[in-house]
Amino acid sequence: MADLVRLHMTANLPVRVEPMVFAGRVEFRLGNAFPAVLVVDRDALPRLAEAIAEGQAALDASPGGGRGAHR
Repeated sequence: MADLVRLHMTANLPVRVEPMVFAGRVEFRLGNAFPAVLVVDRDALPRLAEAIAEGQAALDASPGGGRGAHR
């Protein structure tokens, strides 16, 4: 999986949201010094929200609520 880009989001990572109304997209800027940007089409926002909810539910259902040791 050498082509995979991994972003580790922590509770204190700054996140700025920039609606790109003219393009029908939302830009999520993660971090400060060297921010990563996630651009999401309007029609994809519900799927992103669902994916986050699925991940949260999976962690909540796991032993210890998914609060294992950090790598």
